Amino acid sequence: MLVLTRKVGEGIVIGDDIKLQVVEIKGGTIRLGIEAPRSKKIYRQEVYDNIQQQNKAATSWSIEDLDLLDGSWPQKPKGEK
Repeated sequence: MLVLTRKVGEGIVIGDDIKLQVVEIKGGTIRLGIEAPRSKKIYRQEVYDNIQQQNKAATSWSIEDLDLLDGSWPQKPKGEK
């Protein structure tokens, strides 16, 4: 991990298209400004971790899990599309 010291107004550049700037330091919190293309997905760490956990859980189904769902879906009456 790269650790840098920055003051308010200073920043760093990642690649050619991402800039981070320290906007404010107040108490134990730091406000960061991020300039990046809209195509880049930017998440707070706790949100990203939650997404990863949900994705992992969604892909960990087994055949036995699918058997539990068998017959649990409402059936459409015959002739209905």
